[in-house]
Amino acid sequence: MTEQLAGFRELEHTADWELEAWAPDLPALLEQSARGMYALAGARLQAGPRIDRRLNLPMRDPESLLVTFLAELLFLGEQDSLAFDVFNLQIEGGLLHASLGGAHLVSIDKEIKAVTYHNLAIQKTPRGLEVKIVFDV
Repeated sequence: MTEQLAGFRELEHTADWELEAWAPDLPALLEQSARGMYALAGARLQAGPRIDRRLNLPMRDPESLLVTFLAELLFLGEQDSLAFDVFNLQIEGGLLHASLGGAHLVSIDKEIKAVTYHNLAIQKTPRGLEVKIVFDV
């Protein structure tokens, strides 16, 4: 079995949801974390018109950027009923430049209330970067 360069998987957690994501670099880790968050929530996108959004988020540190990015995606889901499946993420000059492609949500299975900082630490490993994220549900 070959090891994936990037991905995510759900981990057992007592009350909330925990996700492990890994990728070769920080932009790819943000993408895998977003994809994992949508998978945990059971987000399904409409087949209709595509919607593009651009975000520019400041980066104080990698963990704060991860939480801010995922929280912004949750906000767009709650406020505008949007979710995304295309990610073009670049970090330059202390900013995350995100070009996102998605659509309106058909449904979600379970609402994620918040992204937490509980035990959040992005770690360098032989396969790149790894993180475990706890979501409040």
